[in-house]
Parts: sequence; structure tokens; C-alpha cells
Amino acid sequence: MPGAPGVDAVIFDWGGTLTRWHDIDFHAESLALAQAVVGHDDVEASRARLHEAGATIWGRSRDHQQSSTVADLFTEAGLEHDPELLRHYYEFWEPHTLTDPAVAPLWESLRADGVRVGVLSNTIWPRAFHERIFERDGVAHLLDGDVYSSEIPWTKPSPHAFRAAMDAVGATDPARCVYVGDRLFDDIWGAQNAGLRAVHVPHSAIPPEQVGHTEGDPDAVAHDLADVADIVAAWR
Repeated sequence: MPGAPGVDAVIFDWGGTLTRWHDIDFHAESLALAQAVVGHDDVEASRARLHEAGATIWGRSRDHQQSSTVADLFTEAGLEHDPELLRHYYEFWEPHTLTDPAVAPLWESLRADGVRVGVLSNTIWPRAFHERIFERDGVAHLLDGDVYSSEIPWTKPSPHAFRAAMDAVGATDPARCVYVGDRLFDDIWGAQNAGLRAVHVPHSAIPPEQVGHTEGDPDAVAHDLADVADIVAAWR
């Protein structure tokens, strides 16, 4: 890319990018969530209400870039919950949270070249859960900053979300930042609309209801996550 500025930071999506894509049984997911409901004995009815609430809050994320939390999900469903009982929900997700083995050497390579490493994820989960994942998989010490939509007002593709991630890694110029993600709307179009360059990791089967109004044209494609190092090196 002749004449392009260098690269100060590379910011990554989480699910489907730093983790390998998995198809999710959303019926089983909402059943696991329903285990946390209090004062409502009909588990199947709770499951159905939570499933519908999930579609609503993720629709808000897609269409209005409005963030939500796990507590918001129960509120939308009109159900009270015991946070201690959410362990069943997080246990359901555990097999789908494993960090790709390519992440540690990639992040080490980027940092060795003086490039800061960040994460920006659309998620209803709290920061602590994501931090436990990175600690468990031995990569937390390689992160310069991470932002989760559950703790800010916006979700991707809002430019405000990308700006929050840049702030977290101490970057100021979006033209000197790169975003890596698996979704052409949230990640690629969103990053480019915020002024960043965007690398697509095309391994995920995005459900039709999660596809946004626009598909971005990535600046580069990484068919293997490890390819990001060479892409960034060429831009530097």
C-alpha cells in the first residue's frame, strides 16, 4: 500500500477471530441461562423468553449499536436472576472460548516489532469473564488494552467503539491502526468507517440475522491468523 502510514496498533475482534468459529446450539444456551432465573418455575417458558430477549438485544446491537449486559438480557425477558447461578451459562460457553494457538506467537511478534495489541469485542459478558479466558490461555500479559461492549454504551460498528479501543491501547491516529475480525459488517465496514485499516479472517459462518446492512471490502485477508504478522509488517 504505497504511501500508507505505519502501524501503531493492531486491535482484534474476539469470538470467531481469536477463538475458532463454532456453531452454537442457542436452544441449549438459553436453557443454561434459564438455570439462573428465580421465582419462575417453568424452565421452558423462561428459556423461550430469554431466547427472544437475546434476539432483541442483539438486534439493537446490529441496528442501533446499542450495548447490553447479561443483566439487561434478563430485564428484557421480564425475569429476575441470581448472578451466582450464571455459572451454568458460563460453563455452557467454556468449550467455545478457547484461544486459537496462533494468538500467542502472533501477539509476541507484533509487540516485538513495537506494535501495540488490543481487543474490541461485542459482548454481553463482563470484563472479568474475558480476562479469565485470556489468563487461562496464557495470553493476558500480551494485551496492551481491551474493551468490551458490555462496559461502554456502544457496539461495533459504531466509530465510538473503535475509538474506545484505540484509547485503551494508547493510539491516537486511526490511520495508523489495524482492526482484525471475522465479520464484514461489524468488523470490516465498522473499522474502515472509523478510519482504521481492516483485515478479514473469513472463517466464520455468520447467521443471517446477524448480518448488517453493509459488507466492507477488507484492506487485506488473513486466511490463517498467523498471516496477520506479515500483513502488518508490509504496512509498516
